[in-house]
Amino acid sequence: MDRRNSRRDAEGTSVITANRLLDGRIVWLAANGQWATLIQDAKLFPNSAVEEALKACNARAQEEALVGIYGVQVTETDSGPLPVTSRERIRAGGPSVHPDFTPDWHAPHPAPYA
Repeated sequence: MDRRNSRRDAEGTSVITANRLLDGRIVWLAANGQWATLIQDAKLFPNSAVEEALKACNARAQEEALVGIYGVQVTETDSGPLPVTSRERIRAGGPSVHPDFTPDWHAPHPAPYA
């Protein structure tokens, strides 16, 4: 069972997230099987299918240099998936530091949720 499974209900929808070891970025599993940096690109899973998808992701985590893979319950909105918890909304919004302290490889962008 996913360590954050208690945050998902039986009838909901989730996305899968992880941290990329090479650059520390938060990533989201996209429909094409690649890891995207924007939650808007994340594949939606019914909560009943998340555990199986997590097993597959965890099986290749080392070769893809990922840690902390887990499911995040979301609600579907016109602008894409919206995490139900504040913690995951912050993660989805990108770095929460002043733009002057953002690494060069990460262009600052406004959080998609206000």
